[in-house]
Amino acid sequence: MIRNVPGWVWDVALVLAVGAVTIGSAAHQGGRLWLAVPLSVAATATLLLRHRRPLLVLALETAFATTMAAFGRFWLVLAVLFAVAFVAARYDRRLSLQLTAAAVVALAVPTVLVHDHALGTVPELAFFAVAWLWGDARRTADLDREAGRLQAAADERARIARELHDVITHNVSVMVVQATAANDVFDARPDRARESLRAIEETGRRALGELRRLLDVEQGGDGTLPQPGLARVDELVANVRAAGLPVSLEIEGQRTPLPEGVDLSAYRILQEALTNTLKHAGATRANVRVRYARDAVELEVSDDGVGSTRTTGGRGIVGMRERAALFGGELQAGSRPGGGFTVRARMPLGAT
Repeated sequence: MIRNVPGWVWDVALVLAVGAVTIGSAAHQGGRLWLAVPLSVAATATLLLRHRRPLLVLALETAFATTMAAFGRFWLVLAVLFAVAFVAARYDRRLSLQLTAAAVVALAVPTVLVHDHALGTVPELAFFAVAWLWGDARRTADLDREAGRLQAAADERARIARELHDVITHNVSVMVVQATAANDVFDARPDRARESLRAIEETGRRALGELRRLLDVEQGGDGTLPQPGLARVDELVANVRAAGLPVSLEIEGQRTPLPEGVDLSAYRILQEALTNTLKHAGATRANVRVRYARDAVELEVSDDGVGSTRTTGGRGIVGMRERAALFGGELQAGSRPGGGFTVRARMPLGAT
């Protein structure tokens, strides 16, 4: 409940508290009211500037308190303590410590020389130490929150970049294969060429739809990313078949709802593996296997193409490994004995 209190309420409460102490002390102790009351009012009002001009506020509060200390009145030190705290909350430790020490020395001079009051004893220094530590703790907390915000933004940009890579690479690869097929039969089989062109159009429209949603997120839209999952694996396989690569699909175990992140990553891993097969393998067939285990989902994409050219290549395999590792899984990719290439991944269902 306290965290829900607006900041201005705390500001008003602080100013009223300091004002009550300083002005009340001035009126109660009497003597030189013509100076004590105006200085107390000025010191209280100056605190209203502490967020915008903390250094100026510390300088003014120190000057006001030093003036009253010369007359043996020390209640304005309270305002100096708050000014010290806000400087420590805004500036780096070295500067804030130097300014705090300067304020202590400025207050100590009149108290020692004029009134022989030893400001700087352990109890009084402890108040300044507490004020500085409070402000420094606030600054550290603010820096941690900002670092967390920046990291979250970087993670989101990386996530969008991965989605862009997967969407563009897969769909463009399919379109290139389909365009090649259309060109090969354009004169001899115009009907087949038209089918390939229609498939290109459909793939392009689907890719544009996903890209629009991604760009909408990047530009501050409703925050909804396209979220395909293994429920669309049949559509994914059909897409690749339409591009001219025969693909078989095996589903083992009972299909169960997966955690959203695992579901999306599993789909993207299959998509990327099939995209690599289309682009690099020179394969004549491929096989996709999805196995729903009790505590994990297992994926396998294998083909009969030239696998060795992909064992150390590109962003695709690295991206698949990153996706699997993000949810506590693992991915292996490599050539098969006798030819072909296989990608295997396993991700635990407990991941979120």
